[in-house]
Amino acid sequence: QLQLVESGGGLVQPGGSLRLSCAISGVTLDYYAIGWFRQAPGKEREGLSCISQSGSNTKYTNSVKGRFTISSDNAKNTVYLQMTSLEPEDTAIYYCAADHGYWCYLGKNNYAYWGQGTQVTVSS
Repeated sequence: QLQLVESGGGLVQPGGSLRLSCAISGVTLDYYAIGWFRQAPGKEREGLSCISQSGSNTKYTNSVKGRFTISSDNAKNTVYLQMTSLEPEDTAIYYCAADHGYWCYLGKNNYAYWGQGTQVTVSS
């Protein structure tokens, strides 16, 4: 049974950095595309970044381009989201999600499997 567990969230000051991890268990990461999403209070869940099954293709939403970097370590069955230059507007619960497909997409409806989320708070 596929399970995703996010970690690495926390409280960080504006301008700071965090690295989120998404540990996948029950399946081999080689056969899944992974996406990172976030949801702030009162807002829709937003697609931030995704990485294709092979790791050769990545996508980013405009608001995080140049600040966030997605990567995968298939040996560890883990996908990372390195976040830099964090702003208060980045405060949200961050989720990873998996899709049993080759290409990745930023739309949340493309993903059937979700983690429980990790809270990121950017505040001074």
